[in-house]
Amino acid sequence: MKNILLFGAGKSATSLIDYLLANAPRQKWHITVADHDLMLIKSKTGKSYYATPAAIDIKDQTARQQLIQETDLVISLLPPHLHIIVAKDCLQFRKNLLTASYIDPEVRKLEKDIEKAGLLFMYEMGLDPGIDHMSAMKLIHSIEKKGGQIFSFKSYCGGLISPESLDTPWQYKISWNARNVVMAGASGAVYRDKGKTREVNYEQLFDHNKTIQVPGLGKLAYYPNRDSLGYMESYRLENIATFMRATLRYPDFCEGWNALIKLGLTGEDGKIQTDHLSCFDWATRHIEGADKQAGHEEVMARFLGVSTKSKVIRQLKFLGLLNGDQLNLGEKTDAEVLQHLVEDKLKMEPSDKDMIVMMHEIEFERRNMATRIHSYMITQGEDNVRTAMAKTVGLPLGILAKLLLQEKITLTGLRIPVMPEVYNPVLKELEEFDIRFEESFE
Repeated sequence: MKNILLFGAGKSATSLIDYLLANAPRQKWHITVADHDLMLIKSKTGKSYYATPAAIDIKDQTARQQLIQETDLVISLLPPHLHIIVAKDCLQFRKNLLTASYIDPEVRKLEKDIEKAGLLFMYEMGLDPGIDHMSAMKLIHSIEKKGGQIFSFKSYCGGLISPESLDTPWQYKISWNARNVVMAGASGAVYRDKGKTREVNYEQLFDHNKTIQVPGLGKLAYYPNRDSLGYMESYRLENIATFMRATLRYPDFCEGWNALIKLGLTGEDGKIQTDHLSCFDWATRHIEGADKQAGHEEVMARFLGVSTKSKVIRQLKFLGLLNGDQLNLGEKTDAEVLQHLVEDKLKMEPSDKDMIVMMHEIEFERRNMATRIHSYMITQGEDNVRTAMAKTVGLPLGILAKLLLQEKITLTGLRIPVMPEVYNPVLKELEEFDIRFEESFE
């Protein structure tokens, strides 16, 4: 029997655990799910004979290393900053590692040792990053095989709320890690546009967002991701004129988030005491000379340059920023306070459905004729637990785990999923779960 160890039983783990347990009898697997929250683990694994819950503190070296030594394969869905702890243990005990998170500088330092040990550390094996890499590379390789010369590549992805569940002025609800939502874009963005490198700082990122047309959904806003240029080499598109990876949102969200940035409510510079501090006083503490005797809507509207009846004011009111309720959260950064409010006010209700939208737009020349191809995927969740986000993050990891344990993939090194031996079987099986791409040409 093969043993699989999964670290993390949070929102993104649901579909992965379901997949592993569904395959366990036939594949002869046993799955250990490790998390600090025992009840959370049990809510995901139920009473399955093929699962063992392990309630541990990830920083407990003895407990963590014992679990890793006893397994055949490790999957990590921990917060990104904790992956390096697991990665070092996997290297020490010679275990392959899969995760949906980005390759970070710390694990990059281990690259030569990983290769030397003959191990596979597959990073970026979720949705974005993950399915975006695999679907894009399949398309790129297909175009190049037919003699096409690519000169423009744009890729968009967003975790959104399905239209029937849009009942807040934000046109958004939390379907994944709320901290990631709050910190999105904080480092600005860089991408290639018509031969020039474009840099966008955080203060401009959500301002005047451009839109794209998505079949069946209409216009969605987008903002460029932190570092598109870093993937030009991975995609072997170093010399093309335009290369951008971007995040999709409904337009109203971007307008509202831009207001939060202007108010200075997304920063992590220092903590403040929030006990006995009202939401309104917190939200306006960066506004110099604010007339606190004026109406709350008026203070905000005047600073932001909008009407008191505007959509943005309704959004701020919905988050509770215009009321006098006390926060009483202790010492927190602005970002931590905002995360608390977002998690409370923008949480998914049991019947809500989320939606993943991904689209690639590639322009290429073949036989002196320019062509544009759109490849897009839209998939919906079932409810607030079995979400589209959990499905698209977790299933690629589960499928790759199966391929590795079946010894159908023999790659080694620190990798991301851009090679045919990975993307072909993974994308093919994803179609069985209604995760598939449609294509159109211009």
